[in-house]
Amino acid sequence: MKRNVRWLYVILGIIIFICLGTVYSWSIFRKPLENMLGLSSTQSGLPFMVFLAFYAFLMPFGGKLQYKLKPNKVLWIGGILTALGWISSSYVNNIYQLIFTYGVIAGSGVGIAYGVPISVVTRWFPDKRGLALGMLLTGFGLSPFITAPIAKTLIDLYGPFITFRIMGNIFLILILSLSMPFKFPENVIQIGAVDDNAITTKEMLKDIRFYALWVCFAISTLVGLMIIGITSPIGEEIIKIDTKKVALLVSFFSIFNGIGRPIFGFLTDKIKPIFAINTSYVLILIAAIMMIFYSENSIILYTISLSLFWMNFGGWLAIAPSLTSKFFGNKYYSQNYGMLFTAYGIGAITGNLLSGISKDFFGSYKLVAYPIITLSVLGIIISNIFFIDKNEKQVIK
Repeated sequence: MKRNVRWLYVILGIIIFICLGTVYSWSIFRKPLENMLGLSSTQSGLPFMVFLAFYAFLMPFGGKLQYKLKPNKVLWIGGILTALGWISSSYVNNIYQLIFTYGVIAGSGVGIAYGVPISVVTRWFPDKRGLALGMLLTGFGLSPFITAPIAKTLIDLYGPFITFRIMGNIFLILILSLSMPFKFPENVIQIGAVDDNAITTKEMLKDIRFYALWVCFAISTLVGLMIIGITSPIGEEIIKIDTKKVALLVSFFSIFNGIGRPIFGFLTDKIKPIFAINTSYVLILIAAIMMIFYSENSIILYTISLSLFWMNFGGWLAIAPSLTSKFFGNKYYSQNYGMLFTAYGIGAITGNLLSGISKDFFGSYKLVAYPIITLSVLGIIISNIFFIDKNEKQVIK
């Protein structure tokens, strides 16, 4: 395969990630499901939370599976499970069944499939790793831009359960057909630099940078997934925006989720990691402060702050894989990033529980701004302690 054809993996991966990333449109489903199944705010967030947890914790398994099976076969397995989870969700009668079908089955499918395009693109682009990964991951981030309006239209026409079935069948066809070309390069050295800093997962777990990066990633995903899961309810309940406009705004926010990935991927390539990390946390801090001042009809504050939240969440899904490759090499990348990605699962569980409990016990989602501010400051402190070479007084490159 010629060097320029490697961009085909990015293009196909973007489309696959649009399918897999439809989970970020979950807030569109929450209110209809609450009404039809009689759910509380905490309960309606549980399928989303379990989905993200299984997605995160199945990543290491998917990474190992790539070395036993071909990448396209792993994508097929993940794609089939993802579609099966969506389709079977159309037949549920209660929240517990939905947690299993959507959360466990679909979440597991995305977890198995997710690492394949990233691993393949990482190996084909050792020279432009951050940029290529940022572009690839734009598909996952931009997914709600495409899927939220589609889901909203289908829900209005057929209800949430038929919508699950329709979208599941579409995902099955697209993922299976687009997965076929995916493969690793025969010789990485032919298209980039020698991978001279590669270490195993066991060795990585002895490196303090792994734990610092894990905590920073967990903080960013906790905040991002919490906000993504309550974007629609915040708009409807606090800002008093009607449901159709909120669906459009979710699509708008997903643009920022998408562009945050190539922007921060580029920054991670071109500047020192600590600056990219601190830039993200400062922007999250600003967004959280703006959130404190929400009131009815404060659409401008809502739009700016939510755009910042979504952009920085997307940015971290480029920062984390790029730094995993930069710090620990490409040879064991799938296993190493899979291990780091467990931070995403912890962030998903904690963030969703925090937002639901805040709403149910205190009556408003606005209160989540305060823990976000605290966590942002913590992230800045950690990055400035552990990404500094104390002997040379220089930022780790």
